[in-house]
Amino acid sequence: MIVRTSRPVRGRIPLTITGSRPPLHLRAVVLPEGEQRDLWVDEGGLISDEAVPGAQTVTTRGWVVPGLVDAHCHVGLEAHGGVDEAEQEKQILADRDAGALLLRDAGAPVDTHWIDEREDLPRLVRAGRHIARTRRYLRHYGAEVEPGDLVAEVERQAARGDGWVKLVGDWIDRDTGDLERCWPADIAAAAISRAHELGSRVTAHCFGEQSVAELVGAGIDCIEHGTGISDDVIGEMARRGTALVPTRVQLDNFPAYAEQAAEKFPTYAAHMRSLHTRCDERLRAAFDAGVAIFAGTDAGGVLAHGLVAEEVHALHRQVGLPAEAALGAASWAARTWLGHPGLAAGDPADLVLYDTDPRADLRALAHPRLVVLRGRVLPIRRGARGLA
Repeated sequence: MIVRTSRPVRGRIPLTITGSRPPLHLRAVVLPEGEQRDLWVDEGGLISDEAVPGAQTVTTRGWVVPGLVDAHCHVGLEAHGGVDEAEQEKQILADRDAGALLLRDAGAPVDTHWIDEREDLPRLVRAGRHIARTRRYLRHYGAEVEPGDLVAEVERQAARGDGWVKLVGDWIDRDTGDLERCWPADIAAAAISRAHELGSRVTAHCFGEQSVAELVGAGIDCIEHGTGISDDVIGEMARRGTALVPTRVQLDNFPAYAEQAAEKFPTYAAHMRSLHTRCDERLRAAFDAGVAIFAGTDAGGVLAHGLVAEEVHALHRQVGLPAEAALGAASWAARTWLGHPGLAAGDPADLVLYDTDPRADLRALAHPRLVVLRGRVLPIRRGARGLA
């Protein structure tokens, strides 16, 4: 039996992990198939297609989904920059309590690899640190470089990440007073090509129209936010298989950003208000065209962690995705996109169980009854954010 103890950090209690765990049995409706069946979990934490002797039955009713996915969050980041490990733990536990068991970290300035030692914490897929243009992003967030150094910085962040690199595609330019692209198209294309050579996918923060058009044309793998997508860009994304993570809850902060900047940068403020007004129509057009959309909360920075249920609900209620598609964008479809398994035999038992069918009412996502991660039933700290 392997015994491993996480290293102690002030304010955080080390967790001792053993190499075996009690086998489990669940009988429930399993999504997305929608069929009631038995799920068996062996001592290694893997799903078995055969009954496991001695398994403890933990439920005989409910609806099971593969562990939820937050495809855009920032573990280790708050409004003023990086945070220590004790705060990182609070953030990721809030995600776990919400049923988010797989997180794609879309940029953080601190090292979060200690999380990988904790079997009671969600799986984390990192994109290294944001790569931003010098003085063209939030202070203390990104690695700031000029275009001539972009390819070299992509190489550094590819080594730091888990198969992803994150670019800041556009930001306010104080000289022009509006959103402007951060990278010339040819240099961005070279950086994306180099990341692909290194085995990494590339994503980018894009609010405006020019940056998203050029980066999609350059072969980028994913767009974050994407409020400036035109019909032509949507068609190109669908043709290329470029994914979109809208962070819909975050987009409702655009009017506040505009208000803060209105006196000094009125053109930028008007642009941000316009992007917000059109965002749902643009995102729905992308979905209708076949662009793969995934749920990401943009937690960290200015937003709290644990918002995955709200993001799924926003994709359904505001953007207009069918409920099952919105749920899949934060579960089985997102897992496939990120290269992580679902609930087939031999897969790790990462799942969430609800008392009611979340496809019928997505508000159920705010109230998981059971969370199983790596084959262990985990406690749920109540007080998670609800949905109206």
